[in-house]
Amino acid sequence: MRKALGRGLAALIPTEEISKNTSSTGTQQDVSLKIPIEKICVNRYQPRKHFDQEKLSELASSIKEHGLAQPIVVSYDQAKDNYEIIAGERRLRACELAGMNEVEVIIRSAKSDKQRLALALVENLQREDLNAIEQALGYLRLMKEFQISQTELTQVVGKSKSSVSNTLRLLELPENIQKSIQCRQISEGHARAILMVPDHSLRQVLFNRVLEQNLSVRDTEDLARTTNKKDDISDSYKTNKPSKSADIKSIETSLQHRLGTKVDIKTKKDPTKGSVTIFFYSLTDFDKIVKVLTK
Repeated sequence: MRKALGRGLAALIPTEEISKNTSSTGTQQDVSLKIPIEKICVNRYQPRKHFDQEKLSELASSIKEHGLAQPIVVSYDQAKDNYEIIAGERRLRACELAGMNEVEVIIRSAKSDKQRLALALVENLQREDLNAIEQALGYLRLMKEFQISQTELTQVVGKSKSSVSNTLRLLELPENIQKSIQCRQISEGHARAILMVPDHSLRQVLFNRVLEQNLSVRDTEDLARTTNKKDDISDSYKTNKPSKSADIKSIETSLQHRLGTKVDIKTKKDPTKGSVTIFFYSLTDFDKIVKVLTK
């Protein structure tokens, strides 16, 4: 179960400021109502950077048929007389595609930009469907904006110190590897294995090997442990796997884009036989894959 919003917010917002927005029972006062979509603006602090257009269309179709299952969370900006999204930009985009003029929202109190930033980042970082790079960038922004340590950050987001530290380390990887994590070409486990190699140029060589041979996380870890020079990566992990044809690689890429996760196609000596492996890294991933396959 996802931890409640606001765990550790006192580390970001002084207690007296939080108390102004809580009831006598200590819970945050939220207001629910319907407002015009045109009154809602995007979240300045949204960690998510990638929105799959095909999945947005699927969500829009679902909203047309069944309605919006979960309200969008917003805060009211009195100076601009509009509402800023705290969580639910993807749902709002889908509602727009569905042709809706107004949506149901939950209004969270935020008296300042500082509180709005804290609410937005913490709410979004506790979602399960952000990729690891989006999480890392969100963590980094919280630390910089509020000048807090990693230890304080773990209390704010409700994660273990090792989890936060490992996620932040992914930002040490070059941009192309970070992008491959965002598009799920490789998993977070692969990325952590690549980080085991101290030399930055060798990390890139190992990354290329992962893509070329579709190495598992375990294989990547084993290769990283034995890597001391470039020749080790090139020669120490020999396999008898035949190289994949351009057609097979093209189909893999197409399926990966369609399903939003890694896909591995293996053929036998008889090219009419083989297997298709679809990877998932969380129950959220699994549910999304099943939804696409059973559509």
